[in-house]
Amino acid sequence: MSLASSNFASSSGDGYELQMGRWSRKLSGPFLDFAGVNTSGRILDAGCGTGALAVELLQRTEMAEIVGIDISDAYVAHAKSAIGDQRATFETGDLTALHFADGTFDQVFSQLVLQFVPNSVGAIGELVRVTRPGGSVAAAVWDLRGGLIFNRLFLDTAAMLDPAADALRSLNFTRYLTRPDELAEAWRAAGLVDRKAGEVTIRTDFSSFEDYWKPFDGKDGPIPAYLRKAAPEMRQRVKDAVRRAYLDGEEDGRRSYAATTWVVVGRKQSD
Repeated sequence: MSLASSNFASSSGDGYELQMGRWSRKLSGPFLDFAGVNTSGRILDAGCGTGALAVELLQRTEMAEIVGIDISDAYVAHAKSAIGDQRATFETGDLTALHFADGTFDQVFSQLVLQFVPNSVGAIGELVRVTRPGGSVAAAVWDLRGGLIFNRLFLDTAAMLDPAADALRSLNFTRYLTRPDELAEAWRAAGLVDRKAGEVTIRTDFSSFEDYWKPFDGKDGPIPAYLRKAAPEMRQRVKDAVRRAYLDGEEDGRRSYAATTWVVVGRKQSD
């Protein structure tokens, strides 16, 4: 599988859990409430990460078989280790070149991944292909520009100090599928019918600035990738400025930020 199939920097399952897994778990329930879940059949968790959505699916289904697939060997290994339910299996794979036969799955879900797939149109086509006629395909992606406050807090601050951070900010806020109506339009273009689109918002809660910053010291995701390349002096300047932005006139402590996703679900037309 080509690494070009994803531009999300990945290193370890624990790193992803700290960076994004905790928010994936909070999002999984509301996302499935929106999309709806069958209690039986075969379900694909496309871009499963460390298994947050799969855990929620297992709690909502009885006889379903869940297959999780992700480009990261480390994330798949973490999911296998953490989830012992025999109804769920996990494997490494490329969303733009799925090995499953046409119509393999009754439902397909993709949570917080498609915005990181350069050929996202090809990936959506594959999700539709492996869905049976009459089955459903659902996705959630962050509203990166308008709805992910903890992410903007860092990027808006760092962009004022470092041209490299400004470039990352521009890339982040213009990712395909993360702007209004793009995800819904992609579902229409893919030929899915009975479409429903909307927004789901969760809260991202941090106990302190160090809790907020700790994921950025890791290796998973775009911001840690930027910080690893930054000179030590610039890295410290950015951290100090982001700390001031986090404190925002109050003592260090708990902060809670809204985090909004675009969500969509549609049905594959019957033959």
